[in-house]
Amino acid sequence: MPNAYISGTGGYVPPRVVTNDDLRTQYGMDTTHEWIVQRTGIEQRHFAEEGICSADMGVHAAEKAIANAGLEKTDIDMIIFATLSPKHAFPGDGVYLQEKLGLCAAGRFIPALDIRNQCSGFLYGLATASSMVQSGQVKHVLLVGGETHSAALDLSTRGRTVSSLFGDGAGAVVVSPTDEDRGIRGWYLGADGRYADVLAQRVWNMSKRPYVPTRDEDGVGEVAPEMLWANMDGKLVFKNAVERMIQCYMQACFDQKIDQSDIDLFLFHQANLRIN
Repeated sequence: MPNAYISGTGGYVPPRVVTNDDLRTQYGMDTTHEWIVQRTGIEQRHFAEEGICSADMGVHAAEKAIANAGLEKTDIDMIIFATLSPKHAFPGDGVYLQEKLGLCAAGRFIPALDIRNQCSGFLYGLATASSMVQSGQVKHVLLVGGETHSAALDLSTRGRTVSSLFGDGAGAVVVSPTDEDRGIRGWYLGADGRYADVLAQRVWNMSKRPYVPTRDEDGVGEVAPEMLWANMDGKLVFKNAVERMIQCYMQACFDQKIDQSDIDLFLFHQANLRIN
């Protein structure tokens, strides 16, 4: 059975930069650069222009990753797209990315899988991609993580504790097989449903048979902006993020029989500087 390794990487952020001061001057948010930096370490973020979706940014990251791996687009055997801000509720962004990469036109009707695991989506995608490669079912998997958070942020003072954290962008890797003694050694994944509503975007509740009010003469509806805003218990998220990250790291090392002193570099999820 081959090992799976990351053969190529790529990333993309939209050109528009929004600084902490911009949140105050452009959006009227009652905040300061110092207030945000002290609590998060964040000085600026990138916002996509209207009409740009996660798959659009994912194309740029994907093309860089494929080129970095020394491959052609048609060498890709599977697409995995991790996002919590897709273009539509369905279908997923994976099929949009497939089309935008020109794979359909080239007759490459490969599987496209979307993963909706929020901040941990890329890790779930990496575990899935490496498993598919190690099983021998596919050779090269394109894994993309992309988000267009700016379209669903409450950029008023009311939403500053959440909105100051998020921006837009995409990252991509290609996962490929190797017979060498290297690659993705393993992972530790977990979940705790007790805290499912601590950080959530409640666009609708299917159990309550949601409806969308009509807004135009054709009867086409729109979701009110406040329905898209994320809700977060920041203190509880912070506490659990720090505790669980340490637990997961130690468990992953234990499972792979890796001594912690042998770790040369840590690359953590970029939640914010204080958590890291």
